[in-house]
Amino acid sequence: MTVVTRIEEDLKAARLAHDDSRRDALSLLLSSLRGAAKDLQRPLKDDEALQVLQRERKRRVEAAEAFLAAGREEQAAKEEYELEVIEEFTPPQLSEEELEEIIDDVIAEVGATSLNQLGRVMADVMPQVSGRADGSVVSQLVREKLA
Repeated sequence: MTVVTRIEEDLKAARLAHDDSRRDALSLLLSSLRGAAKDLQRPLKDDEALQVLQRERKRRVEAAEAFLAAGREEQAAKEEYELEVIEEFTPPQLSEEELEEIIDDVIAEVGATSLNQLGRVMADVMPQVSGRADGSVVSQLVREKLA
């Protein structure tokens, strides 16, 4: 069962249960996924759907932080709830130790010794951690290790 199909089924269940907050969160997700499919002019593959969910996850984290900083706890709580719903459909995030292990393996495999080889290391690391780690975090860790 694809990610999109699972979200559609959960949306139907939320509507039948009259769970308005879950229904709204799932509707937003489905809208983002359908928009991405429309941009590509074809149905999304699961890895592409996970990339969209990862992007939505990042947006919710940033929005919740911004709302908290502005003292708007109610809106922050809504964003955090949407984040929880998104995380139901994404693989669990890698711990920093697991991520460092993958990066160390790739650096050893590629034989990278300087920041000049950052792109090569990132090209090998990102497919392994796709959907399970934020690209900016991965980039930061690779830079630290190559510096």
